[in-house]
Amino acid sequence: MLVKQLSVFLENRPGTLDEALRALKEANINMKALSLADTSEFGVMRIIADKPDEAKQAMKSAGYTSIVNEVISVELKPEVGYLAGIVKKISEAGVNIEYMYAAPSSDSEARMLIKTDDPVKAQSSLGEQAAGA
Repeated sequence: MLVKQLSVFLENRPGTLDEALRALKEANINMKALSLADTSEFGVMRIIADKPDEAKQAMKSAGYTSIVNEVISVELKPEVGYLAGIVKKISEAGVNIEYMYAAPSSDSEARMLIKTDDPVKAQSSLGEQAAGA
């Protein structure tokens, strides 16, 4: 399933993450998943939110630069090699995986959020595995 992901660019200094999360809280945004990566200068907070467009507006109002893009959400089965099979299908479709991260799921043990250079083609390559995730 394709879902909207919000990527927020954060200055790498004490308190920035706290301020960004407070802005989301004040806008009544619930986060379903979060990933945080950094460099020496800045960090990127990636979130799946219940209201992604409102979350983007909350970040803009708080002075943060952000973008919304689509990622694939795939429910993971607790089977050895299940994720490897997903990655193989996407790769065989000629789609590049840019990054991915795991998140909790209400329907299974976990789900994987996958950012690709062609999310529609990647989702299509997964067939039933990406449906209703």
